[in-house]
Amino acid sequence: MEREYFYSIMNGQGQLDYEIYLNTQDLLSCQKDFHQLCNQDELQFQIVHQSEELWMKLIAYTLLNIDDYIKMENTNRVITLFNRVHSIQRIMLQQMAILETMSPKEYQEIRLVLGNGSGQESPGFRTLLKMYQPLWNSYKIHYLDKYDLNIDNIYNTDYSHCDAYVVAEALAEYDELFQKFRYYHMQLIQRTIGMGSQSLKGRSVDLLEDGMRMKLFPELWEVRNKMTDVWGLQYGRVRESIGFTSDF
Repeated sequence: MEREYFYSIMNGQGQLDYEIYLNTQDLLSCQKDFHQLCNQDELQFQIVHQSEELWMKLIAYTLLNIDDYIKMENTNRVITLFNRVHSIQRIMLQQMAILETMSPKEYQEIRLVLGNGSGQESPGFRTLLKMYQPLWNSYKIHYLDKYDLNIDNIYNTDYSHCDAYVVAEALAEYDELFQKFRYYHMQLIQRTIGMGSQSLKGRSVDLLEDGMRMKLFPELWEVRNKMTDVWGLQYGRVRESIGFTSDF
């Protein structure tokens, strides 16, 4: 195929309604010019990270809507929108696999033109880190405090699969997928540049490792620990096997 010809048509002309509405001329020009790429993997590196920024922008926008509906106690809308957020989070996890098709050698070449940039500088990621606490506050005020409930009530002592419970589970799902994204990111770093290189010590890797130990909504995870401990006190932490004993 004639490479220069296809380069010339990939961005389109920007004149059709679809192109105008999606602003494809600007969108498809957000990546480096084909002739300026440091290697053949740099384009996918840019596109994957740029698309993740777009997905995080949509997550943040949707969380603002979720917060509004939590304050209205419109549980159906809260759950529907959380399903959207969870779907986006899973897409982001799947996209990480694309970067694993890049060899360590090719990424070393990209690092030369990346400067000191890291995922910790992502505007989308930094925004999401500021949103979880206000979201939890809204949930606590409108689903718990207002009805004199707490997490133990809705999960254990007064469990009824109520609205407060299903919203709490949606928050837990968001938290779990958020932590998976961090874990996948750690694995990608290990696969491309390693975790023990001297140039990384004390920098973004340490921040990622600290982040993986942090839960966004710790109360939702602690209640599970407490329930299991109480169950263990009642039924025993170690129990006899249910396996059958042969008489033969």
